[in-house]
Amino acid sequence: MSRMARIRRTLPAFTSHGLLPVGDYVLTLGQLARSRLVRGAPGQKRSPDWDADWRSELVENLAILAAELELVGIHEIFINGSFVEEKDHPNDIDGYFVCDRERFLSGQLECELNRVAAKPCWTWENDDRHPVPGHGWKLPMWIDYRVELYPHFGQETGIVDRFGNELTFPAAFRLSRTGQPKGIVKLVR
Repeated sequence: MSRMARIRRTLPAFTSHGLLPVGDYVLTLGQLARSRLVRGAPGQKRSPDWDADWRSELVENLAILAAELELVGIHEIFINGSFVEEKDHPNDIDGYFVCDRERFLSGQLECELNRVAAKPCWTWENDDRHPVPGHGWKLPMWIDYRVELYPHFGQETGIVDRFGNELTFPAAFRLSRTGQPKGIVKLVR
């Protein structure tokens, strides 16, 4: 099946493993805010611990960062992590965006983003991480927004599959922590 044949605009029920089924789900921020990922499954009894308010706050924070990316010409944004799993209170939203390699490596992209940012938190340097009790060392954008968006220009991630092969963001973000395949959300305007 081609990649285009797997693109969907609606979110199906979670799998028996509590994951978004394999596929690319294309949503606007508004659709995401109204989706089962925030509100829970329509017409189905959800866990009494489902934290729709927290999930909604995460989407609002994501909207701020997505708008900043758009201001500098970045339009391909993908989100995943525990947010797209059947987890009552996800830790955060993880994601990546597609960008030009030279623009990122030169530092130009980081400068442009911090120039338009409400909070200049755009950095991916390990030296810029801060300890967060119970969560390890986190980037400023995670501390400010509980969202981490990473640049993708074809590089490997440091995440390996069950065979020890290092993955790029598209592949790494389509696997759960246990190695189960799962879907991903692509944001569109």
